[in-house]
Amino acid sequence: MSITSVQNEKVKAMAALQEKKHRDRSGRFIMEGVHLVQEALQAGADVETIVIDMERGVPAELRTLLSNADCELIEATPAIMAKCTGTDSPPPVFGVVAKPYADRSTLFKSDSLVVVLDGLRDPGNVGTIIRSADAVGAHAVVLGKGSVDLYNPKTVRSTMGSLFHLPVIEADLSELLPEAKRHGIKLVGTSLQASATCYGFDWKVPTWLLMGSESQGLSAEVLAQVDANVIIPMHGHSESLNVAMASTILLYEALRQRSYA
Repeated sequence: MSITSVQNEKVKAMAALQEKKHRDRSGRFIMEGVHLVQEALQAGADVETIVIDMERGVPAELRTLLSNADCELIEATPAIMAKCTGTDSPPPVFGVVAKPYADRSTLFKSDSLVVVLDGLRDPGNVGTIIRSADAVGAHAVVLGKGSVDLYNPKTVRSTMGSLFHLPVIEADLSELLPEAKRHGIKLVGTSLQASATCYGFDWKVPTWLLMGSESQGLSAEVLAQVDANVIIPMHGHSESLNVAMASTILLYEALRQRSYA
């Protein structure tokens, strides 16, 4: 199928997915660029539509995947590509994907390693943490209320495809954290006043790592649920680490202890 008018109803519906209310209503979101489309197709995500810039043609990396893909394929003008992706330099391809069903049972495994984000607003930080969780083989990432929308185009881009590799669950932490405690899971935060370093802490037990917002840290409600706090040692003059960097350090220490100690 080819579409050349930006007034086409299908184009309007896809462009509307730039807004959260339309993503929530339709249960769909936009992924942009060759890499994300490639990752989604390889992961077996529920890709409904793929749109290709008719002037640039099918990207070489996607030719085989698209020939076997069970989804709608559309060729569109550069103007349509720009309208639907909201960028001045639109990608050569984008897709419309159904939001995945996230099975919460994966949260409570006997060796659970989960990252819980409380009020993180920066798409880049959230995306990086999802990538790090994917890299170490964590079981899931949980986004608490007040965090950035997972399906915001900037967040989706920043996950670099890891969004399709592990469950990312949006949840009410006031309900979920007590449930984790009932399953015997240890809730761990970070604090500059903590006596235990991240290297002296036992990450081999079922653990959820709780990370707070970039400016405020963990909310008082979540902080009250924390079982233990750790500190990342710093020998230089930096006062603190970016939340995504700190999360990555802690996740890799958990991986080291669980797989390489």
